[in-house]
Amino acid sequence: MDLLTADLCDTHEGPVRVVEPMFSSFGGRTAFHGRIATLKLFEDNSLVRQALESPGEGRVLVIDGGGSLRRALVGDQLAALGVANGWVGMVVYGCIRDSRAIGEMDIGVYAIDTHPMKTVKRNVGEADIPVVFGGVTFVPGEWLYADEDGVIVSAKALH
Repeated sequence: MDLLTADLCDTHEGPVRVVEPMFSSFGGRTAFHGRIATLKLFEDNSLVRQALESPGEGRVLVIDGGGSLRRALVGDQLAALGVANGWVGMVVYGCIRDSRAIGEMDIGVYAIDTHPMKTVKRNVGEADIPVVFGGVTFVPGEWLYADEDGVIVSAKALH
């Protein structure tokens, strides 16, 4: 069953929070949904690797990278880890790289843009905390739905 964000907004108008349109789809899977896991970091993707090495169990990794357009937080190796460990998607408030390879993988990846520069590795950041960007608070354990029309968040499952 397709879970289209436009239809979910029509059916669940009150409890649905709509993220401001700022993302492009880079993954091989353009539509995805799952429970939210969060990271908050800046130009350091050490925690991204740690998260994607753990079992995804159908979750979506929401990465608050502060909107930085100076370094890529996710590349093809991390996306491949996500696929291998059962993550359905990622929403990156920042950049990714290796977009051509990621576009061939069975994972959803929404990001602001692409950038060829890798990050620094300092193991700095926070995990599993509420993060805010795009006019929405992303709370671990809540639900995220993404497709070609946008990204929405709900406190409860809409399917």
